[in-house]
Amino acid sequence: MSLHYEVVFACFLRDDTPDTVLDALRWHMGEISDRPAGMDASEHPCPMLIPDPDSYLPGGDTASLRHQSRGNWNAWGLFTRSYWLDDEIGEVVPLLDLLAPHVEDPGYGGHLREEAEAQPAIVTFGGGTYVLETD
Repeated sequence: MSLHYEVVFACFLRDDTPDTVLDALRWHMGEISDRPAGMDASEHPCPMLIPDPDSYLPGGDTASLRHQSRGNWNAWGLFTRSYWLDDEIGEVVPLLDLLAPHVEDPGYGGHLREEAEAQPAIVTFGGGTYVLETD
C-alpha cells in the first residue's frame, strides 16, 4: 500500500526570475502543454503540480503563480498544494532545485507531510539553496 503526501510550495520568486523558470513552473502546473525548450526530461519527467479536481486533500489541490506587488517592489508569488504518492516524492528535489536560486525571501518555503502524520517536513530557502528539515 502506498503512502500519500501533501506537498506545499509557498514562496516569492524574484521579479527578475528568468522566463525559462517561470515557464517550467507553468508547465508543471498544467498552464502550458508543451515542455519548455531546454527543460531536462530526465529531471522533470512529467508535470507535478497540476491540481487534481478529485484530490483527497481537504479543500483540494491548488496551484497559483502570479506577479504581485510587495509595496516598493514586485515578485512572483508561488503557492501550490498537491497530493502525491510516495513513488513521486523524489520529484520534489528537481522542483526545489528549480526554485531555490530565485527565491526572494529566506525562510519558510513549503512543506511535505505524510497524510497520517501531524508534523510536516519543512522546506526553508536561503542563499540560493534549500533545506528540507525532517525530525
